[in-house]
Amino acid sequence: MNATERPIALAIEDEGELSEATRAYFDKCREKLGMVPNVLAAYAFSEAKLSAFTQMYNDLMLADSGLSKLEREMIAVAVSAVNRCFYCLTAHGAAVRQLSGDPELGELMVMNYRVAELSPRHRAMLDFSVKLTERPAEMLEGDRQALRDAGFSDRDIWDIAAVAAFFNMSNRVAAATDMRPNPDYHAMARQPAKV
Repeated sequence: MNATERPIALAIEDEGELSEATRAYFDKCREKLGMVPNVLAAYAFSEAKLSAFTQMYNDLMLADSGLSKLEREMIAVAVSAVNRCFYCLTAHGAAVRQLSGDPELGELMVMNYRVAELSPRHRAMLDFSVKLTERPAEMLEGDRQALRDAGFSDRDIWDIAAVAAFFNMSNRVAAATDMRPNPDYHAMARQPAKV
């Protein structure tokens, strides 16, 4: 499938015209990103589903949090690496490269965050997110305490869990539908930031 033809392998009929608000949101994406992310195009067959997805995404990834935007993107990549989600590894790997100014970190995160030079805070955050992805029934108070010991508040722990859970859901939808990333993501933030 060619990602420029359609973002997923399913041929789903649109349920109707997009609202003025959604068209404006897509215009804002084009202005800021130079494209409408294919994940949004994939959900656009249903205004209700697109709205639910974008509201949850925007709340988790862009709203005020004790987690930085980079930390939330790092969680997205670590979870997506476990799930081998091509779409999210490509899109959120680009975000890690861009937000960190470090293309190598972005690539290490995609391949195996454990080999990256991470702070104890980030390692604890990603270890928790990966355990929640791989073995959710084994989560214990000690896992939450390890995050507290690394400097996270209980509210931060909620946010870490929510971001990890969201990307587990999103990865599974992407896998089931063969969602493809926009080609533009592959080239984003490949050069080191100028100091």
